[in-house]
Amino acid sequence: MQQYFTLFETAIGTCGLVWQSKCVIGMQLPEANEVAARKRLIARFPLAKEHAPTPFVRSVIRKVVALMKGRKVDLCEVPLDMTQVPPFHQKVYAIVRKIPAGSTLSYGEVAAQVGSPGASRAVGQAMGRNPFPIIMPCHRVLAANGKLGGFTASGGTDTKQRMLMIEGVNDLLTRSNQKKLSVKTGSFPYSVRKAVTHLRTADAVLARLIRQVGPFRMTINQTQDVFLALAESIVYQQLHGKAAATIFKRVCDLFPRSGGHFTARDICRCSDERLRGAGLSLNKMLALRDLAAKTLDGTLPAMSELALLDDEAIIERLTAVRGIGRWTVEMLLMFRLARPDVLPVDDYGVRKGFMLAYNKPAMPSPRELKSYGQRWVPYRSVASWYLWRAADQAKSGK
Repeated sequence: MQQYFTLFETAIGTCGLVWQSKCVIGMQLPEANEVAARKRLIARFPLAKEHAPTPFVRSVIRKVVALMKGRKVDLCEVPLDMTQVPPFHQKVYAIVRKIPAGSTLSYGEVAAQVGSPGASRAVGQAMGRNPFPIIMPCHRVLAANGKLGGFTASGGTDTKQRMLMIEGVNDLLTRSNQKKLSVKTGSFPYSVRKAVTHLRTADAVLARLIRQVGPFRMTINQTQDVFLALAESIVYQQLHGKAAATIFKRVCDLFPRSGGHFTARDICRCSDERLRGAGLSLNKMLALRDLAAKTLDGTLPAMSELALLDDEAIIERLTAVRGIGRWTVEMLLMFRLARPDVLPVDDYGVRKGFMLAYNKPAMPSPRELKSYGQRWVPYRSVASWYLWRAADQAKSGK
């Protein structure tokens, strides 16, 4: 019987579904784009042909997409083809399929329910060979003591934890992940001393600049509200700080009950006339509306989910919003998420600072700066801050 596949987008990336007749025979998840997803899926199912989804397949996809947006969806009734699945794995999958969203079991607990209390490792192997991830929710099976265990999807355990957090499993963060997610105002989830030492060792010119500028004093502005952080960034684009602050305050004042923390729903309910009256340009108003819409429909990730994504994945997700470019997201990564290795190569101040610190006749191109900056990895955010200071010193005549 002919096998078919189709690709579709979810909150965790591009996924694929393989089927024949009205039975799912495999799933692929998640990849950063269609090309990667198609390549991985074809390697697993070389006989499958790409095809438009049938009504049956569309219904399955709708459920998977809804689940990955945090909705309570039951996939237990989706028919799966188990003809190529070993008998022990079938028993394991029958148990795991019954774990509801928001709940987990350990490998040992699944083994006990199967009737083989000592078979935790075999359960782990069954999870690793799961042909139907999400539909057969292997991400809900953890190692001992609430540790994540392995995960074979692209992104590994980060993807597994993202899926668990989307489903509301927030009490299973390991200590290292808790540290990653918790960034207090003015603090860093990495050693500043180690970062500065690394930069001094890696680059003699930067070492001289560090001596001139002094201690690293970048300030982290913590926020748990991605929408508000990006809304502020949109308002501030292409404006001097004082003018931007005035307009942003006027927008906040449109919603006096919000205490300066207006929501996506506030923006959607506000008229064009009132938003424009606060000083927003047409493009910025439209960008705010798109940001609000994508927040309400679940497209925009929560801050807790962003914290589990790598930098490039965050840039890809957030630049889907109108008016949000790469530079805006890079500023979020540096000053809101305290990511250590961001180099905004298109930033005028960073390029200007490089030209001055390295005594160049002209500012470097973004490509040249990116190439040179490889020696600063994994602390390019710290290097960028010092380059900004070089530009500031020249402006002030120091």
